Amino acid sequence: MFPVPRRETVFGAFEASAAAFPERGALCAPAMSGRAYAPDGVELSYAEVSERVERLRRLYAASGYGVGHRVALLLENRPEFHLHWFALNALGVSIVPVNPAYRDDELSYLFEHSEAELLVSVPERVEGMGTVARARPKPLPVVDAAALPARLPPPSSPTRGDASKPRDEAALLYTSGTTGRPKGCRLSNAYFIQAGRWYIEAGGAMTMRPGRERLINPLPLYHANALAISSMAMLMSGGCIIMADRFHPRSWWRDVAATEATIIHYLGVMPPLLLGLAPTPEERRHKVRFGAGAGVDPAHHQAFEERFGFPLVEGWGMTEVAMPAWASREPRETQTRAFGRQLSGVEFRVVDEHDAEVPVGAFGELVLRSRGPEPRALQFSDYLKDEAATEAAWRGGWFHTGDVVTRSADGMHYFVDRKKNIIRRSGENIAAAEVEAVLQAHEEVAQAAVIAVPDELREEEVFACVVPAAGKSPSAEALQDWCFARLAYYKAPGYVLLVDALPTTGTQKVHKIRLFPAGHDPRTEVTCIDLRHRKKRA
Repeated sequence: MFPVPRRETVFGAFEASAAAFPERGALCAPAMSGRAYAPDGVELSYAEVSERVERLRRLYAASGYGVGHRVALLLENRPEFHLHWFALNALGVSIVPVNPAYRDDELSYLFEHSEAELLVSVPERVEGMGTVARARPKPLPVVDAAALPARLPPPSSPTRGDASKPRDEAALLYTSGTTGRPKGCRLSNAYFIQAGRWYIEAGGAMTMRPGRERLINPLPLYHANALAISSMAMLMSGGCIIMADRFHPRSWWRDVAATEATIIHYLGVMPPLLLGLAPTPEERRHKVRFGAGAGVDPAHHQAFEERFGFPLVEGWGMTEVAMPAWASREPRETQTRAFGRQLSGVEFRVVDEHDAEVPVGAFGELVLRSRGPEPRALQFSDYLKDEAATEAAWRGGWFHTGDVVTRSADGMHYFVDRKKNIIRRSGENIAAAEVEAVLQAHEEVAQAAVIAVPDELREEEVFACVVPAAGKSPSAEALQDWCFARLAYYKAPGYVLLVDALPTTGTQKVHKIRLFPAGHDPRTEVTCIDLRHRKKRA
């Protein structure tokens, strides 16, 4: 039997599993030589986590935190992240996960927009975060997660309660949109609980065993995949959350085996990297029952399963809606981009630009809603401080995903492409407008247009077309360095093409569809500069 939470909250799900499986592993970080805080790895049982969470809950409560407050967490993929999240959720406090790759300007925006009352940081980043936090008009207190004071800096606003409820905000995740700045996506406890239920409901190749699963996810906890999908799958089933700091291809199978993982999470970039490595005995010395993710190329899907000995289950989701579809039941159609059928409580449609349903097999935008009297009940609550964007996304009573799909007569859905002007690189969503704004702030740039181009390893890469200012001739490397200084490294252009002019519409907006002829690969332009080798994590 799966643990049944007494309260439909994140903490309630944890509490139920802790009661059902106190001695089972709850949080695990694999041993990694470069990991200073836990080089030998660490694992905490549900009982041990309960004790630590209770201490943190008391500390936050005594310091005045409760419903209506937000606390920013820069705790990377470390067990401390979940300890603080569970403690804060018990009190009704929402968390704001912080991307450690953000630059100062991006951090300042996140702190200001989220109205976070406190930032809890890993020790290595406390000093740098303090500099950014003090530069705000209203300074943000920063505390070291490894050396918490006896009493935390109190929140500046009063609490509206001291216990978490299903509709309360549980997390504020920032997701790139078609505008320059990321949007704050408010996610309730009900959203997180439903994410776990959909995972358990999927069945087939994804059939879950209560108290026995161990899921390793190399994706960051500031993304919904790790925070909402894999974390809740384990909390709702009494499983263990295994947090790799990131994906290390050469040590992947060693870490998977050492942690006794039974489930892996993947992005489309991972299968080709693993298939490209020379075979080793380690790659079959694991206990993995299935992999769950999205974006595997059909050309790699079957080859991966045959070589490594377990199925890769494709699903579909996004920050706003979690993962309401999984292609977990046969036939899984691994030779296609099938991502499954809608699960319970949600309804899918595929529509044209006028929101009229398209015929079976035709391309259209995927739209969805919750079944019943509240169409938005299981989805994100709204975009913080952006009612216009929220209502635009929900026009006509359906959430417009921006993803182009097709569906078969028997209800299987297949991914085609993204409608939005979003570049997806190694699992990171990048708003072209944000990169364009940074490039155009350079004194030697007159105009910039940023688009996505294919990338054999990272799915897509950032391609910048730049018109130099009159009399100027900036180097591609200088423009990339300019972006490195102001954006997370992955957002910087991987390719730069200097051009004399950009095509524009009648309203003088860049007409991106006319940048290059249909079917032309911009990477083949003679003067295109390939800078991908310079894009490295700091």
